[in-house]
Amino acid sequence: MQRDSILAAAGHYTANGWHVFALGSTKRPVANCPRCRNDDHDREACECLMCHGFYAATTDMDRIAEMFNAVPDGMLAVRCGAISDLVVIDIDPAHGGQIDSDLMPVTRYAHSGNFGYHLDYRHPGVRIPPSQGRVAPGVDVRGDDSYAVLAPSIHPRTGRPYAWAQPCPPMIEMPPALVSACLPKPAAVASTRPMSTAAAAGISNPGRLLASILATVEKAPEGKRRTTLYGASRGVARMVAAGAIATNDAINALTDAGRAAGQSERETRTAIVGGFRDEGIAA
Repeated sequence: MQRDSILAAAGHYTANGWHVFALGSTKRPVANCPRCRNDDHDREACECLMCHGFYAATTDMDRIAEMFNAVPDGMLAVRCGAISDLVVIDIDPAHGGQIDSDLMPVTRYAHSGNFGYHLDYRHPGVRIPPSQGRVAPGVDVRGDDSYAVLAPSIHPRTGRPYAWAQPCPPMIEMPPALVSACLPKPAAVASTRPMSTAAAAGISNPGRLLASILATVEKAPEGKRRTTLYGASRGVARMVAAGAIATNDAINALTDAGRAAGQSERETRTAIVGGFRDEGIAA
């Protein structure tokens, strides 16, 4: 039975820390109960079994079984984001979606029921907003405050199951370049004009601040160093924007930190360029 295979899969997902829940058979969350439709209350704390969509996601298999008792023909979905340590890149070829190997290195992936792909990456530790088409046409990002359908659910339109690739590569950390592409682009900083002393005066001790930022890269655990270097690059770029450090000195310091953390020249450069770009600074 489909319900049995769904629950077996849910047991595997929850054992790995993914928070899952039941969708209706049309890929939409189950409708809220009358109280939840009318009351303004904390969705995270709501005790209803399936109200508020992905807020109902859980690792409690008893609750998940109750969900599928209520909607036996429902689909299985995961709440993406930091809560499940997961970001899903949804590639839809029907809308022009393609896998960009420069942005999207090989990772665990599934074939979606509409002939596309779900690429799974470990969450980078910074909020990844859900988006449609920001990265590229036909590429949707299922980040924080969003959800993705899971195998072995059946697509309601095509009748095809979502299925993991065989063999399936291991899931890897979301690379800095992809993190950068998923984030909203900030307003450009007017960095071409020399900054006034007053602008830099907001940083009382630039040397100490720089050392503190670089220390986060040194202390980052293995598997988080690239994204930490990207975050550090954004912080140092803001120092450049404030006139507290010269661009070349900033890049040299970050490059040394990346090398010391075991990052390749390409990984280091990608993290720095992405961090500076997202602060509106040329690297």
